[in-house]
This record gives sequence, structure tokens and C-alpha cells, in this order.
Amino acid sequence: MVTLKTTLPIDRDFTGWLATLPVKWSPAQVEAIRHAYTLAESSHGQGLVAADILIDLHMNHEVIAAALLHEAVSNGRLTLQAVEETFGSGIASLVDGVSKLDIISDFHQQGLHAHKQLESLRKMLLAMAQDVRVVLIKLACQLYEMRNLDALPEGQQQRIARETLDVFAPLANRLGIGQLKWELEDLALRRLEPLTYKKLAQALDERRTDRERYIAAVVSRLRMELQKAGIAAEVHGRVKHIYSIWRKMLRKNLPFEQIFDVRAVRIMVHSVADCYAALGVVHSLWNHIRREFDDYVANPKDNGYQSLHTAVIGPEGKTVEVQIRTPEMHQSAELGVAAHWRYKEGSSTHGGALEQQIAWLRQMLEWKDEAADAGDFLERFKAEAFQDRVYVITPKGTIVDLPQGATPLDFAYHIHTEVGHRCRGAKINGRIVPLTYELRNGDHVNVLTAKHGTPSRDWLNPHLGYLKTSRARGKVRQWFRQQDQEKNMAAGRLALEREFHRLDVTFKQLNLEELARRLNFTKSDELFAAIGHGDLTTGHVASKAQELVLPPPPESLPITRRSRVEEGSGEIKIRGVGNLLTKMAHCCKPVPYDAIVGYITRGHGVTIHRQDCTSLLDLASRHRERLIEVEWGEAKAVYSVDIQIAAYDRAGLLRDITAVLANEQANVLAVNTLTDPKTAMARMALTLEITDIGQLSRILDKIGQIHNVVEARRKR
Repeated sequence: MVTLKTTLPIDRDFTGWLATLPVKWSPAQVEAIRHAYTLAESSHGQGLVAADILIDLHMNHEVIAAALLHEAVSNGRLTLQAVEETFGSGIASLVDGVSKLDIISDFHQQGLHAHKQLESLRKMLLAMAQDVRVVLIKLACQLYEMRNLDALPEGQQQRIARETLDVFAPLANRLGIGQLKWELEDLALRRLEPLTYKKLAQALDERRTDRERYIAAVVSRLRMELQKAGIAAEVHGRVKHIYSIWRKMLRKNLPFEQIFDVRAVRIMVHSVADCYAALGVVHSLWNHIRREFDDYVANPKDNGYQSLHTAVIGPEGKTVEVQIRTPEMHQSAELGVAAHWRYKEGSSTHGGALEQQIAWLRQMLEWKDEAADAGDFLERFKAEAFQDRVYVITPKGTIVDLPQGATPLDFAYHIHTEVGHRCRGAKINGRIVPLTYELRNGDHVNVLTAKHGTPSRDWLNPHLGYLKTSRARGKVRQWFRQQDQEKNMAAGRLALEREFHRLDVTFKQLNLEELARRLNFTKSDELFAAIGHGDLTTGHVASKAQELVLPPPPESLPITRRSRVEEGSGEIKIRGVGNLLTKMAHCCKPVPYDAIVGYITRGHGVTIHRQDCTSLLDLASRHRERLIEVEWGEAKAVYSVDIQIAAYDRAGLLRDITAVLANEQANVLAVNTLTDPKTAMARMALTLEITDIGQLSRILDKIGQIHNVVEARRKR
């Protein structure tokens, strides 16, 4: 039977308490803890007990001070600002984090008893904590409450015990802290199933003398045999916990007498190799029970737990469970993530907030391996940080788990496909937000729907940021796919024409059949249909268009063709005349994908024009011999391009447009704005530097979504 720690007296002297601690703090650290103790006033009892628990987990002075101060901040006797001014931001952050976790009790009281919802609640707690030490303080406070339930009304006792069994004991298990997990579970069972607990406690107590005699004999025999085999080991009888016995009885539908690990022994050896050598000694002494062997050394549990477990038919034909582990495995099993914190504090490198973030991420992602060093933490963070989740709450109090960056529209499609189709807005924590808002942990989400609504094609445009999850995008595509094929083809062609119009490109400039083949379609109609039902975006098609080998220039532009090979590997390739200086014509500002022609100037190299440039047509009528064939090369460069924007004028319009350009890292060379006071219509002309047509398409998309903007397109 588990031996529970007694509660410290509330008036316990601080100096006396400090003298009993197995830690060495600097005078400044001791003074910080003493000051926290003084400020905590009436919560001394809880604070000191929680501090004792955290010291057993080898936590540092900051965590101890935060545990002492938490209750005073929670009941309003001390402000968080005062804590920060007195103790610094580190301790204040821990206190604030513990206070925020009080929301967990509120959610549990709403009736979240289904396994899936409870697991989401635990994950949300970890995600909200931001620092795993906050969870450790909360666990210590919860253990204090469980040890002192007698002072509370019966209903409150039951609620706290159920909350402990549903949320906090599994969290201690997730963090690998065995010494907290077992005590929380046994205390909760004693309140929730008092008769069962009493019967099992009596059954263990009645046989305690015989069991202790029997275990002593097994331990003595094992020590002797291990010594003969040359294996240095410590062998002890192992304390069993009532909750684990009860769970095994339920799971295997067995009576108390047939539970193997009531009689248990633990062997501690120096290395992994010795673990398996000791296992061989155990199995050579007694027959092992099939299906009762678990190798958690080679295959650790999700929380990092490692040990060899076996059950054997020992002396007198009685079953005995044997655990074999190293001291490092034992420390990890008892202290879990706290053991890693102890390691880091003793190391020569301190990553501060970064290492704290790594520690809680490691647990939230259910890490599989023991940490060899601080570098392992960092590599784990780099590999898995992008798998973060956010946990948000529906109006009914249900927790929904979504990928980081998910939007209210993703949430709507998660709830139901029809809710997603009809979604027209959302309220987050009672405030209306745009559908592109990125959800955060703990957000309360309420979807606003139309009575009869359909998806928008804009939702599939990755540039606009409406949807993050592939599940939601798939549902939107499926809706468009189910629409009439002819309508899809017409809608797709219209959308592509509109995109090319914005980019100042006409269908005549492109070989649409070749474009379709390059996108893996047999004909252009299939390409239009794919755009129509959402499988393909117009921006992607426009980007692909610039890779095409453009058709020959019009016959109206006679170009001197050279028979020699093309020269140069830069952004422009010139056929047959060697490397010449080139520059882009200011009159038409060509960019990749435009059909282009070179014009040989006197003393200034070759000027590159668009084939439909009116200035070029004038030059060709007078100096045909100077036209030369050129094409786009492979080198990356920036190109200036003019765009024009029509919008109803308002305060902040130019600021919103320049914010889009800044996010896209497009350099602005010139801006000219003219507003008609009669119509309040603003017309803007901007000259930008871009890298390719894809970037231009994204910029025009995002500017087109700005409030009051009527049109954004490339200027001819």
C-alpha cells in the first residue's frame, strides 16, 4: 500500500524548513524565497507543501518562489505587476502561467468526460502553459489539495478527485513523473471508490507480513545469483500502488489473488547490457509467464519511461513481478521531465527561454527518446516544431484540435462540411474577425453562417490565406467538382482570362494547348474545367505560362535572324552577336513570360521591348535592320513593372497597400496617386521590382482583397 506524505503544519517556521532542505542556494536566492514566503502570508501552508514537492523534483529557486506566490496572486492579495517589479519577469511569468491554467477546472466541470475530449483538454493545458515548469507547479498545488480534501464539502471533494484522475494524474504520466502520478491516483481512488480502496488496502495489509518475508527471501536469492554472475546490482522489494492494482484487476478481469505484481522486486544495474544480463539470471532461476514480458528499454513508452518488466513463477509457486533498470532510467521514471530540467541547470550552457520552449514542446509532441544532451533537445525542436497544434473551443464548450495557423474557415469545415460552405464570418471571444484570422490556443470560436451559402473560389487561393488544412480545401474542391462541367469550363476560362488581363497578357500571346499539356491535361478545356472546380489556381497557371516557349513574333515585325548559336547565360539570351549590354525598355517594362524583341541602339547595347510595344512598332518602321531575336534566360533577376489600382479613397488605404508590398518583399520604385473629389475614386500608379510572374500574381491577389479596392492590374 502506498505511503502518503503528511501535510506540513501551516505555522511551520521558514528558517527551520529551509534547514531541512537537501539543496544549496546562494544567499540572494534564499532571500528571494524568504521574501516570497513573507508576501504569501496566509497561504504559507499550501506554498510550503507545494515547494517541498517541487524540491523533491529538483526544481530551482524561481519555481519554488512562484509556487509560494501563486495563491496570493490568485486570490487578489498580490498583483502580477508587483511580483514582476520585486522578483523579475521570470518568476512573474511562471506565476501568470499557473493562474491561466485555472481554466482547466472550469472546462472539466462542463462535463468533458469522453476520452477524446479529456485528451484534448490535457493537450490544451500543455499548449497554453508555454513552459513545462508551470505544469509542474500546478501538479504540486493539485497534490496539496488532494492531501487536504477532508476540510472541504463532500461534493467538492468528489469534483477535485475526479478532475485529478481525469486530467492531472494523466498529465503527470505524460511528463513521466511517477512519484506524483501514483500518489495523485491513489488519493483520487480513495475519494471516488472508498469501499474498493479500503478492501484492497486491507487485503494488502493482511498479507503484509507474509509478503515481506517472501519478498525478503526472493531479494536475498537474486542478490546471491547476480553476484555469482558478476553483475553489480542493487535489489529491493518494490512498493505497490493500490490504483495500479485496481486498474489491472478491471482490465484483465482478475481477482486480487491473480494479480502478478502485488509481489514485486526491482533490480538496479549500471548499464543497459547489465539489464539484459540480469534478465537472463532471473529467467534461469524461475520460469517466466508468457505474455507478461515487456521490453521498455528497446521500446520506451511515449513519456520516455524505460525498464525491463517480467513476471515469473517464483518460490512456492507464487508469481513475482521483476523490474530491471539503470539509475538513469529510475531517475527518469520518478522525475520525468523534471530530470531533464535538473540536467540542464547543471550543464555549462543555458538557453533560457529557448530551452524552456524546447522542454514543453518535447512533452507535447510525445517524445520517444531519452535526451542524451542539450543538443538533442535542439535537434528535436527543429524537426518537430512545425507540427504544433492549436486548441480552440466551440460555443458548446467542446475542444477542437487544429493545425497551427488554422483559420475560422478551417474550424467551420472541421465542425461540418455544410457549416463551412455557408460560413460568412466568425466571432472570436465575442469579437468579429476576418476569415483569415489565425486561431490561438483557448480561443472561443463562433461561426456566422448564411441561410443558403456556397464556397468562394477565393478560398482556394493560397495567396489569400483563407484555408490552412488540406481537409477543408478538399471539401471546397469537392463542392466545385460536383458542379456542372460546362459551367466549370466557362468559369475556369473566365477566371484565367481575368488573371491574364490583370497581368496584361492576352490569350493570343500563349499557346493554350501547349500550356494545358505542360500542366498534364490533354486539351485546354480540361485545364479550364480544373480551374473551374478548384483543382488548379489561376496563379499557378500564370507562373507556368512564363516557362513556355513563346510563339514566333508577328510577321509585322521583321527581325534579323542569326544563324550562329546564341550567346550569354544571363537573364536575356541574344542570338548570334556575342554578349552585349542589355537593358529593359522603360516604355513597356517587359518581365519574364512576355514575348520580347531586342533593338540594337547606338552605343547603349540592346534594349528589350515587348513585341506589342507601340514604341517598338514605330522604331521597326524606320530601322528594321536593328531588330534582333532574343529570349528569356535562366538567371534570376529583378524586373520593374507598373501596376495600377482603382479604389474608393479612405484613410489608411495607401498604408494597407504598402503593407502587402512589404510582406511580399517587393521594392517600390515610384508611387503616384490621384483622387477624384467628386467620385472619391483614387487611382494609383506604382512601379515595383519583382522576381517573376508568380510574385506579381500574389501581389495583385492580395491588393485586390484590400477593403475598398475595386481593381488591381498590370499597367499597359
